[in-house]
Amino acid sequence: MSSESTSHTPNASRLDNPLAVTIAGLTFKNPVIPASGTFGYGLEFLPFFDLSRLGGFCTKGLSPQPLKGNPPPRIVETPAGMLNAIGLQNIGVRAFVTEKLPLLRAYDTHVIANVFGFSIEDFLEVVAVLDDAEGVSAYELNISCPNVKEGGTQFGNNPRLAARVTEAVKNRTRRPVIVKLSPNAPSIVDVAHAVEQAGADALSLVNTFVGLSIDVYTHRPRLGFTTGGLSGPAIRPLAVRMVYEVSQAVSIPRLGMGGITNWMDALEFILAGATAVQLGTINYTEPCAALHVIEGLEAYCREQGTTIPALVGAFRPHAVSPVTEPASHQAGS
Repeated sequence: MSSESTSHTPNASRLDNPLAVTIAGLTFKNPVIPASGTFGYGLEFLPFFDLSRLGGFCTKGLSPQPLKGNPPPRIVETPAGMLNAIGLQNIGVRAFVTEKLPLLRAYDTHVIANVFGFSIEDFLEVVAVLDDAEGVSAYELNISCPNVKEGGTQFGNNPRLAARVTEAVKNRTRRPVIVKLSPNAPSIVDVAHAVEQAGADALSLVNTFVGLSIDVYTHRPRLGFTTGGLSGPAIRPLAVRMVYEVSQAVSIPRLGMGGITNWMDALEFILAGATAVQLGTINYTEPCAALHVIEGLEAYCREQGTTIPALVGAFRPHAVSPVTEPASHQAGS
């Protein structure tokens, strides 16, 4: 849906909806958002479900010019996850605006454009093109991709540089700016605090962890790029901990991600302090995973007589519960 101001509210959002959340002035009908890089441009998932059922989704990363990405192989399975080194392959921002965005306007969901660059000027160019188009609700700045030789990593690991790119984009646009943080930074809390001070409206965390997989017979890396980004259930406890730590340090909303496969995983992030969640790797194996998470969260809220906003940050770190989860709440049910 188009959002030229932060007052936009999708039609399906109602006062009696326990899943509705607000981020940077935007009302989301539910807190479930497929993550950038795992959901294409959204249109690829139309054979599986109506995009209007989502709170929103993040596009593939958009750059000023099209990129072919890294040489194959690009994906390697790992225990409870995968390594990827796609290299930010994309059609370029101008092709996105002319070919994809007009089709996305038919759906009542927030389109969050993921933006990246190898310089601050690249970020500004992408945002300038998108600012002239209708149908984008917010920007997510990818300052933290570990799968390119330059650019993303240097911004995401350095609080000063992260703040500079955030401030530059904020000065260029009126749309909300979400900054995607790297778990590979020496201190993700320091980066979070820096971009908040620079004007970020919200944070996405965390991106993938840098990993390496070696073929023991050839003694060579299993990825063409050598290293890759580790995602999937293996990183979830680390990601939940980082969301919790960042939530104690900043006041702007957090979008949590990292290995979510079901509604209970999502709820962990929300209890740790995330206002919304993003689903990534699970989209490859279960295209309708986002719908299952939405349905599970709604059933939980109605059963417990609560709402998602009431659950944000409700984690009690010093209170260990001996209560056993009901069978109906087991993962995957």
